[in-house]
Amino acid sequence: MINHLPANHSNNFIKLRNSLISATGKAIGDYNMIEEGDTVLVCMSGGKDSHAMLMILLALQERAPINFKLIAMNLDQKQPGFPADILPAYFEKLGIDYRIVEADTYSIVKEKIPEGATTCSLCSRLRRGIIYTTAKKLGANKIALGHHRDDIVETLFLNMFFGAKLKAMPPKLSTNDKQNIVIRPLAYCSEKDIASYARQMEFPIIPCDLCGSQENLQRQKVKDMLQAWEREQPGRINNIFRAIGNVEPSHLADFNLYDFKGLSQAKPEDEDPLFGDIAKESEALSLNSTDGTRIEFIRNT
Repeated sequence: MINHLPANHSNNFIKLRNSLISATGKAIGDYNMIEEGDTVLVCMSGGKDSHAMLMILLALQERAPINFKLIAMNLDQKQPGFPADILPAYFEKLGIDYRIVEADTYSIVKEKIPEGATTCSLCSRLRRGIIYTTAKKLGANKIALGHHRDDIVETLFLNMFFGAKLKAMPPKLSTNDKQNIVIRPLAYCSEKDIASYARQMEFPIIPCDLCGSQENLQRQKVKDMLQAWEREQPGRINNIFRAIGNVEPSHLADFNLYDFKGLSQAKPEDEDPLFGDIAKESEALSLNSTDGTRIEFIRNT
């Protein structure tokens, strides 16, 4: 039996853990991420997010009304100094099915990317190809990534600022070859809660040092911006995330999503409330008179 609790845990920790499990379960249910008989390849970078994802999925596996298989996978990219023994020892201690995949992406990135330039884009593309190939080899039909709510919101702003596109990370997507479904079970979880959970669980964290700290990465700038907004108005990040799932195409400008050219009469669901949200039971204002160049509305009593 896997030990899901740290020593000397508090009631606050139990509440945090239950909250994360509940949020993850809800995301899985809302998007039908995991189904009966699935084999889920759980991608483990060794960071706090992937550690939390694995442990939460293991907890859900124990209590779920369906049967599904989990395979933990770590990609050893042959970075100098990479502690290759840490995750295998951790997986063995948990007693779970796992694979260590070895691929020298480090030398490819160093060869192709000039010194000082951002390496994340090429590195992520190489990792993606390896993960997809590994999933097919193992017969895994779902691939679980550890991206959380904050990652999704940050990606939204990165695509707006630098790609002129209203696009984020979906909680669930199909790979281009339609061979696999990628899922993000932590889509409803905040980074702050995951970080707190990981600290108290004392996971064996492995930092990504392929690119150094790269403090000027645009993602870090967006993260800093969002965190400043959150300090100014708590709940703002969550509201932005909720907006991603509450889209009104008729109030945007993409004519591929909404037939603006053929629009002659607005549909009831497309119209704004007359006179704003103050019009509840009846009209707040009525047209009273027109006289030459003057038109008058009066308040209803």
